[in-house]
Amino acid sequence: MERPPVCRIMDYGKFKYEKKKRQKHAAGGHVVVLKEIRLRPKTDAHDRLVKMNRAKQFLADGHKVQFTMLFRGRERVHRQRAIEAFNAIVEELGEAVKVERYPAMEGRRMTMVVVPVKQRKKPAAGNAQQTPSLSAAQPTPEPEPDSQVTRKTGA
Repeated sequence: MERPPVCRIMDYGKFKYEKKKRQKHAAGGHVVVLKEIRLRPKTDAHDRLVKMNRAKQFLADGHKVQFTMLFRGRERVHRQRAIEAFNAIVEELGEAVKVERYPAMEGRRMTMVVVPVKQRKKPAAGNAQQTPSLSAAQPTPEPEPDSQVTRKTGA
């Protein structure tokens, strides 16, 4: 008895969406989210403090934070004021962040992007291993390339 060919009619867009979702789930990595904090040149100190606390929460969660300074009318002339505000923000956040994109003017807005610096986990006191000093350490020879290593290419 012959087997007839079987064809399944499906929504290709839905198929691609589900495939992408499965790949993302299989990767399991942390998805980096860009959060935006909007400021104005005339934003008051207390309001800026509230926004800074919100930015610190975003950074603690591992998200990137984009600070946007919006200019209106004649405020565009005072770009230096925005740069000073961004420098104050970076100083307040301290060494917990790294500036990924320095302040740049884009039309009526100036933007800056900061990312959290990954903290190294300190070993527990009971598990602490003594690391030899750099002066006592001898240089390690560079490994020779292994001829048996093969690389997978293509999809």
